[in-house]
Amino acid sequence: MPAKEATEEGISQRARLAQVVNQHIVEIVSDSGEGAQTCGQMFGTISAKMGNGVWTVEIIPAEIEPPFRSRAGASGNRIRVGKGVVTNMGDQADLVVAFNEQVLYSRIDDNAIAKGAHILLESKWKEDRLPEIRAAYAEAMKDFEERGFIVHEVPMEEECLKVVSDPRRGKNMWILGMLSAIYERDVSLIDAELERKFKRKGKDVIQKNVDLVRAGYDWAGENVDLRFRIPVAPSDVPMVVMNGNTAVGLGVMAAGMELCSMYPITPATSASHYLAGSFQKVGGVVHQAEDEIAAIGFALGASYAGKTPVTITSGPGLALKTEFIGLAVMAELPLVIVDVQRGGPSTGLPTRVEQGDLLAALFASPGDAPKIVMAPATIEECFHFMVTARKLAESFRGPVMVLTDANLATGQQNFPRPEVKEEWIAPPVDQSPWDGEVRPYEWDETTGISQRPVPGQRGGNYVLTGLAHDEKSRVAYESAINQRAMEARSRKLAALRKTLKTPEVYGDEEGDLLVVGWGSTLGAIEEAVDRLRDEGQRVSSVHLRFLSPLEPGLREIFSKFKKVMTVEINYSDDPDGLGDARRYAQLAWMLRSETLVDVDCWSRVPGTPLAPGMIVDAVRSRLNAPAEIKRSQSAQ
Repeated sequence: MPAKEATEEGISQRARLAQVVNQHIVEIVSDSGEGAQTCGQMFGTISAKMGNGVWTVEIIPAEIEPPFRSRAGASGNRIRVGKGVVTNMGDQADLVVAFNEQVLYSRIDDNAIAKGAHILLESKWKEDRLPEIRAAYAEAMKDFEERGFIVHEVPMEEECLKVVSDPRRGKNMWILGMLSAIYERDVSLIDAELERKFKRKGKDVIQKNVDLVRAGYDWAGENVDLRFRIPVAPSDVPMVVMNGNTAVGLGVMAAGMELCSMYPITPATSASHYLAGSFQKVGGVVHQAEDEIAAIGFALGASYAGKTPVTITSGPGLALKTEFIGLAVMAELPLVIVDVQRGGPSTGLPTRVEQGDLLAALFASPGDAPKIVMAPATIEECFHFMVTARKLAESFRGPVMVLTDANLATGQQNFPRPEVKEEWIAPPVDQSPWDGEVRPYEWDETTGISQRPVPGQRGGNYVLTGLAHDEKSRVAYESAINQRAMEARSRKLAALRKTLKTPEVYGDEEGDLLVVGWGSTLGAIEEAVDRLRDEGQRVSSVHLRFLSPLEPGLREIFSKFKKVMTVEINYSDDPDGLGDARRYAQLAWMLRSETLVDVDCWSRVPGTPLAPGMIVDAVRSRLNAPAEIKRSQSAQ
């Protein structure tokens, strides 16, 4: 029987056996370089195109070439697939495909796998030629059973060798087929996705991958009893599925920006890869500089010439760009800076998520350097915030920082396809003659905003300086002029704040506890709030997108709750008797200063996104504690 007919017959037979679930969390883990990340991304993409909600999280080792068969070398993907919209990675995995038992231990160490989860494990190791590997495999099998996992031994390599000579180059596609059978994925969508992904490699490569997927699908149909059906709900509007770095790149193009100048840095690099393949189609240029300092310097040169460029980096790169960010504030040059946050300090956790750059974004510059700081909370917002950032940079004539993080950057989510609007696009550079009566920094008394001259305009030339200067851009050390210039730069933030809306409260507008978050924690926080409210707890949340200036009305919102706490992925001390020496999480520190409210905090730096269950436990500990909390239980 032809493979296609066999596959279709298999679907019909299994349809009666499938267990219907509203959502499932699947993980695929391998040694680095075996393709588990690609397999997971494609499984997520196919699921999204079928009409499921999807959120993915990449599992990336810190080392470029980690040891083979080691916990440190685990590489792969977590895919949460749901009946409706999925906004976060969830709690523990329901099913894990592991290429060897050691990478599986990496996920066990992270408490990422649920008791009773199904483990589909490569079985070749039990007959390996090395006795120590056979012994490790046998010992692990006993341990997995004791932990309550349901292990299915799968001859992945043996089956792949029936299709290709090098299973390392095909095992991931065979597994994609196996998972597609278990979860009833549409094989025609897989074929189309394979053709799109491998079209540059030719028909033979495409067909070989199709054969591998079919082989995995059919093997699972005959040998694996697991069947799960997650109801699909195809959208009535066109949808897209992508990660946050791709969304940032698309947003750059939709905003009409024409230059991205950056130096490669994890986890921001894929944004430049995407732009490098697409930017020229809309007249854009990607400039790969020799280092982070050169990248922002090149961007500021383009800004002085009349463009509004973007530079994309991560924490260590942000540190190197600090002096030039100060120049952008002083010289009032429009610039968009995307900081894809990762674990720190120093090199820190280069492949892991953290929200540790907030205070650096706000204050890491000599003197007073006010700037606009925004934080998208979803992958969709990564797209739209680039349009907003470009407009704000030009309107307020200065740098705008957009804080994403590794969770948004590398995760995938589906959302409505944006319809590009003409008003998003940057207008052409003004070439009309400059009014000679208007000074280069003609600061408005109320807003601090000044008109932007461009050297290409007739009469638009002026001397740009990083020194203190007056309205004519002349170096000026007089105290009155310096005071006036400082006031003008600060008033820009005050003027912007007057245009911002008060954030919406998720849940009731009053209660026992309010959770405040920012960035990629939105989905996990709101899911945690929903669970707590289902228990009868009077808990609500607020999520901030503007961090400088802060959105208005926060003090009034806070006043309606007995307790207020932030949930963040950066470090803070638990309130274990440290007293005044306690260090607060970064947003909590800001909010306490800005609102004079006793804002508490719970934060963790696990190197992974926060799970809803962790947040539920943390909030419960605060609800059960006295008004002045003496101890806080860890939610891990």
